[in-house]
Amino acid sequence: MSAILSVPVLVLGGGTGGVAAALALARHGIRCVVTEPTAWVGGQLTSQAVPPDENRWVEGLDGITSVTASYQQFRQAVRHWYRKHRRLTPYAHNNPTLNPGGGWVSRLCFEPRIGHEVLRSMLAEHVASGLVTLLLNHEPVAAEVVGDRVTSVTLRDTNTGEEKTIEPNLILDATETGDLYPLADIEHQIGAERRDIHHEMHGHPDHDDPNDQQAVTWCFAMEHRPGEDHTIDKPDGYDTWRSYVPALTGGWPGPLFSWDIAGRDKPSRTLPLVPWPDAPKPGQLELWRYRKIVNRAIYQHDTSGSDVTPPDISLFNCVQMDYFQKPILGVTDEAKQEALREAKQQSFCFFYWMQTEAPRHDSADRVGYPGLRLRGDVLGTTDGFAMAPYIREPRRLAARSVVTEAHVGQQQRIEAGHAPMRHPTRVSGEPFTDSVGVGHYHIDLHPSCAMRGEVFVAACPFRIPLGALLPVRVRNVIAAGKAIGTTHVANGCFRLHPVEWNIGEAAGTLASLCLSDKLEPAQVHQGARHLRVLQNRLAATGVPLIWPWEDGL
Repeated sequence: MSAILSVPVLVLGGGTGGVAAALALARHGIRCVVTEPTAWVGGQLTSQAVPPDENRWVEGLDGITSVTASYQQFRQAVRHWYRKHRRLTPYAHNNPTLNPGGGWVSRLCFEPRIGHEVLRSMLAEHVASGLVTLLLNHEPVAAEVVGDRVTSVTLRDTNTGEEKTIEPNLILDATETGDLYPLADIEHQIGAERRDIHHEMHGHPDHDDPNDQQAVTWCFAMEHRPGEDHTIDKPDGYDTWRSYVPALTGGWPGPLFSWDIAGRDKPSRTLPLVPWPDAPKPGQLELWRYRKIVNRAIYQHDTSGSDVTPPDISLFNCVQMDYFQKPILGVTDEAKQEALREAKQQSFCFFYWMQTEAPRHDSADRVGYPGLRLRGDVLGTTDGFAMAPYIREPRRLAARSVVTEAHVGQQQRIEAGHAPMRHPTRVSGEPFTDSVGVGHYHIDLHPSCAMRGEVFVAACPFRIPLGALLPVRVRNVIAAGKAIGTTHVANGCFRLHPVEWNIGEAAGTLASLCLSDKLEPAQVHQGARHLRVLQNRLAATGVPLIWPWEDGL
């Protein structure tokens, strides 16, 4: 029989949104239990091995900061960790915008295990005080529902199989795929909506397509040891993958395993690999430095004669590893696990291809980089791969407000007659008056299991509406991660790290208000006075609700 624990708030998922929610709850003195199916907190920042965020305004570009104060605190804590624990050069140590990895995709690229350590340190005082209870290696497997309330959730220890039941007042779903929704029969969407439902420019032309789910990717980390041979055994299925040509809408320039990929606005583009110690040509974009998380150049070299300076380490999360053969949502657990196994095997095959057959940057007569070596130690694993797959698209909540391309798509808003905002070259997103945060990223849809090719179009700087966090019916559940009320298209710009963190922080703050004032989430959304109290609390803790050039709520 499972143990039963009562708690004010249950946070399902200890990823980016879940950690932010727990910190917000603790800030307001509310006790919570946080569950997480892996051994690490942080989600895409850590266990999924995608730590570099890509929001152009994260660090004050053009004098604009678009993330919450607590997210900035996390980023600065990562830099502080490196200054405290690593032998950096004086220049690197004193650089206020230190980028430990030097990857060009983000202003802060770092080792996932360091991200986990920093997040645990941010939670430590609240864990010690009893405000936050962490249940790592626990996943939800069942839920009890009475009327329009979820009364309990049963969790299973992924190591031992033991179960325990939590009876909370409020439940925050911060899972990577909206795991509570099917367990509790909470209305949600999977895949793409047909275009005429929300009148989206990039919606599905003529029908709903539940298989139109973005690819998942199983990321890995590696170093390069030139002159050494670290070639792995040939993976099962390699011969199939090395010759596979995707039959995606919009076409593909050739075999998936190639440095030539679809070009967004042109037939193809080439991103080669130029691993350490060689350097790319001036202005050349290539994959080694794309998500580099350890930069050898920032470390002081040992003068004793033995080189203990850490080698460059690069994370790989690229379209050649995108698994879009089978969906993971709306299928049986057996089918999901099969798809995830195949996704990891695809990544193994791509790594082997890089070691053995990839065209080299420095020779037309040689192929492969046998000196590539997997580095699982920075990912907390023994095989060099992330603890969990990178999930781009979850189940999406049927919410009180659903964000669509019409709200955030730049081209669609321009064609609808929305005037340019006072910031150059852009228009504003929908001015939601129930805003609980802001965000920005392209609408970036990776290839899907319906063989839809990539969609990459400009998005407006947007607001996050509170209504997108609240189910249309269920009264005590709040979305606290990626699985909010967006369309398939709009999800493409809401799934990034700073936005997920903001959503979690807003959900935690909302839950604290509901408990302190004896309100239900929908009452806060419906009542102007309650909504203003929530927004004031968020603003007071450093959550931006509008963009600097906007007129107000």
